[in-house]
Amino acid sequence: MHNAAGTEMEAYRSYPASRRVGGDAIGCDETLAEEVPVALVYNGISHAVMLATPADLEDFAFGFSLSECVVGRAGEILDMEIVERATGIEVQMQVTAERAQALKQHRRSLAGRTGCGLCGTESLDQLARRATRVESSSLLAAGAVARALTQLQTSQHLFGLTGAVHAAAWCDANGCIELLREDVGRHNALDKMIGARARHCGAFDDGFVLMTSRASYEIVQKSAAVGIAVVAAVSAPTGMAVRVAVESGVTLVGFARGERHCVYSHPQRIH
Repeated sequence: MHNAAGTEMEAYRSYPASRRVGGDAIGCDETLAEEVPVALVYNGISHAVMLATPADLEDFAFGFSLSECVVGRAGEILDMEIVERATGIEVQMQVTAERAQALKQHRRSLAGRTGCGLCGTESLDQLARRATRVESSSLLAAGAVARALTQLQTSQHLFGLTGAVHAAAWCDANGCIELLREDVGRHNALDKMIGARARHCGAFDDGFVLMTSRASYEIVQKSAAVGIAVVAAVSAPTGMAVRVAVESGVTLVGFARGERHCVYSHPQRIH
């Protein structure tokens, strides 16, 4: 797996701006996060186009493929090439013949946006069938979420530069952040984190994901698809996210702030 020459786009760039303090205008350079169209292409067929921060794109492609059930395991992606186009980036993947055939039969046409949730779902019945049941007896140590929160801010390099991206962190059962990925889209950040862990043969059965965003339906759904049993978010969940968490066996934590949080489903995993 490799990148084509010249495909490293910048995750952030400096732009001239005018900062106003009181009545005075001061010229300055502002560091801003980039977002570009990223097309995910499987065996020559474009499946989805997402607006994403152009960093950790191999992680993103692996994570998206797993969380959207395009593949069942990382090994079913046989090759990958990242190609920069004039209008964006293509991540060209080769998957097994079985997965390629299944993808053709159940193709979704996704038009990705940074706030996208159900873009491209073909029917309400298709949506209802997507819930995955997580069977996990993993337990989190008391205070694990709070401990992870204390590490979160210093771990968010791109957010520190731009103030404009979400983060998804994988934390062990004691609340130690093991890896973190950032993106302008919260779903993309989660996919990048999933892909990074899956690529290095990491399992999802002993720890939790911490999101800097609200907990949407799709955050829970993607987590359940790869076997993540506990999802914590610094902001509120939606009602649909709670219902999916209950059905999927996911422990959903919201309003994680300092020593406080609220558990909405399957609280037996947190002691």
